[in-house]
Amino acid sequence: MAIKTFRSKPLSDLWEKGNTGKIDKRLHDRILRRLDQLDAALKADDMNLPGFDFHALHGADPARYTVHINGPWCVTFEFEGGDAYRVDFEQYH
Repeated sequence: MAIKTFRSKPLSDLWEKGNTGKIDKRLHDRILRRLDQLDAALKADDMNLPGFDFHALHGADPARYTVHINGPWCVTFEFEGGDAYRVDFEQYH
């Protein structure tokens, strides 16, 4: 039950250091709330909370999931054995 790996270096920096110049500062709090929840999640469905707009991405193999941040920005991730992997910050719409 932890975030194990990141795809996004700026997202990793935000998680580990609490700050990054590569992601709009206005989004930091929203992102960190979702990463905190992801770090505590035991299964992907634990991210299905009000305001997160949690859902599986269509056609992803292995399964990838997303939670909404703002506009087209989302945090996407894979979930294996109680841990989150390949966590990314991206626009996928």
